[in-house]
Parts: sequence; structure tokens; C-alpha cells
Amino acid sequence: MLTLDKIYQASYVLKKVIRPTDVIAAPAVNPDSEVYLKTENLQVTGSFKVRGAYFKISQLTDEEKACGVIACSAGNHAQGVALAAKECGIKSLICIPDGAPISKVEATKSYGAEVMLVKGVYDDAYNKAIEVQKEKNMTFIHPYDDVDVIAGQGTIGLELLQQIPDLDAVIVPIGGGGLISGVAYAVKALNPNIKVYGVQASGAPSMYNSILQHEQITLDSVHTIADGIAVKHPGDITYEICQKYVDEIVTVTDDEISTAILMLIEKHKMIAEGAGAVAVAAALFNKVDIKGKKVACLVSGGNIDVTILSRVISRGLMKEGRSADVTIELMDKPGQLQDVSTIIAKLGANVVSVRHDRSDENMDINSCFLRLRMETRDHKHVEEIRKALTQAGYKLVEKVR
Repeated sequence: MLTLDKIYQASYVLKKVIRPTDVIAAPAVNPDSEVYLKTENLQVTGSFKVRGAYFKISQLTDEEKACGVIACSAGNHAQGVALAAKECGIKSLICIPDGAPISKVEATKSYGAEVMLVKGVYDDAYNKAIEVQKEKNMTFIHPYDDVDVIAGQGTIGLELLQQIPDLDAVIVPIGGGGLISGVAYAVKALNPNIKVYGVQASGAPSMYNSILQHEQITLDSVHTIADGIAVKHPGDITYEICQKYVDEIVTVTDDEISTAILMLIEKHKMIAEGAGAVAVAAALFNKVDIKGKKVACLVSGGNIDVTILSRVISRGLMKEGRSADVTIELMDKPGQLQDVSTIIAKLGANVVSVRHDRSDENMDINSCFLRLRMETRDHKHVEEIRKALTQAGYKLVEKVR
């Protein structure tokens, strides 16, 4: 059973491995509330996962340690288990789907783990891990549905209350529920008046739907840039704890997550992965009632793959109206591009991409589509440009098949 004593025990055990992460004021997140960032993205291995993994492994018997540990993950849990096993002087084997980014595979290896690439997706890797665990009598380290793992994550709650004693609310990402279960239990045990809000990606709302329907559900599929919380089925233990201790669970879209990542980069010089930014997205877009309150957003991880970071930034710019696309139907004759560019330039926007299309089947034979991407100030600025082009006699095409 999870107890406050166990969380305090985990806090003591973890002192020699993890670093107490800083709390940083973030006034740009929400002007109507006092927001702070709990920077677990700056934790060793780049996420909170090492807390639960290390405490779990530290509690194994000598016989269990001699057989080693096994886990299944393509991301933060893999690295947390690998480092924890290395620190405890035991061997670790991580089963990873063969489609995982090379950077994550190499990062896991760098912490001392043996990596087994498994053909298929996460579920295939999980099944392989269970198979190997039985063959070799290794201990399976579950990413979230384990009391010791939850206790390790709960140490974040203890730190938060020491750093912000008059905290009103904490906003926490949810995947399988291990992180929020530990944080909510610790916070509510020490101060029941503090609100605990959970956030899931709208493309992977397993805990959100389960709490709403008062029964655990399994999603048919998940689709989100927040791959660290893309979980189809919540944990058994975590579901029970969330029912009891979490005040509300909300969802955020991929566009909102992208905007939050972009804001953290620009305003706070901080890199967060998709899962790490959902709490900030919830505060940024007022998904929970935090007006006038002192709030901590848990930035759970920063291990975003650099190959998708540019796409995430692009989505965030689009969401804020700082990047916009416009398609114009033109007569295919000299001077048209110059005239359009002049209008856009006079309104202070910058054209960064131009594409002429004369082959679209939807256009007249003597016409063309001019597709532009612009750097703009905000949505109001975009509308000013669109209005000016329309008033100048240009036909804007809303959607081209």
C-alpha cells in the first residue's frame, strides 16, 4: 500500500541519485495567476522517471538484484531504469520497439543498459519483455502501476511543498498515472486544500475517459505528439488513486501543446517534450480554474527528439498566428507576384515561402494558384492581410483539394 512514510523513505533513498529540481517563476504562462514551473525536464536523464525507477530497484532483495531488471520503453522510463540499475550495480535489459528514434536507443545504452530491439510497436516490445522476464527470472520494472514507482514519483510533491509552502494548485501530466498518483497522494496527505489537476493529450485520453465513465477503459488507438503520455489503458493502482485524490482531469490538443513548447523556449529558454508541456498548456489556455491562484506546472521531461522539434515549433507559430498560409487564385501573367508582395510588405508581414501551381485540376486553364507562407504578428494581423488582398481584388482560396 502507498503511504506517506513510503514517499518520505523514497525521498531519503533518492538523495544520492537525483537532484531536487528548481521551481522557476513563469509570469508569461498566465497573467491572471502566479505560475511556477517545476523543472523535472532538468532532472538527471531529462525526466522524472529516474525517481520511481531507482526507488523500485533499491527495494529489491539481493536475490532479485542478482537476476537483474527488465523494462519496456522507447523513452524516459528506459533511461530512468538504465541509470537506476547502473547506480545499484545490477544489470538491466530494455526492450524497445525497432521503430524508436536512434537517439533514444543510444541514450538508453549510454546509461549502461542492454537494449533489445523488438519488431513492431510498444505492445510487441512489452510482450517480449514479459516473455524474457519469465525466462531469466528478472524483475519487471513497470513504468507506472507499481507502489514503489509511484512513491518515487511522489517525492516531487514533497519538494514542491517545501519550495512553495503556500501553493494553491498543482497541474500534472497524466499518461498511465504514476506521476500524478504519487504527487497527488503526497500533496493531499500534507495539505488537502491544494487542488491537484491532471492533464492528458486529447489524442490519448485514457485516464480522462476512465474517470468520466467511472470504470477503466482501453482506447482503440492513441495519436499525439506527446508520446510520453500516449497510454491506451490506465494503471489499476493509479486509477484508484486518481479517483480519490485528483480534483479534475482535462485534455489539451496537439496545437495547444506545441504552443506551450514554443512559449517555454521563447520566454523561459527551456526545452520540454510534448508530455512535459501539457501542464503548461493547460494553464496557458485556461483549461482549469487557476485565476488569482499560486500554481505549479510540472514540466515532467525535456527529451524531445530534435528531428520533430522544428515541426512542433511550426505548429506552435501557426496556433499563435505568427505564421500563416494564404492561397490566392491569379491570372497567370507577369507582375502579379510583385503586386501581392507589395500589399503584404506594406502591412509589415514577411513572405518566407512562395509556390506557383499551374497544374491544379480545380483552376481555370489560364489561372494559377499562388501559395504563400508568411511571418506575421498574430491572428489579427493575418486577418488584416487577408482583408487587404481581398479589397485589392484578389480571390483567396480557403481550401484546395
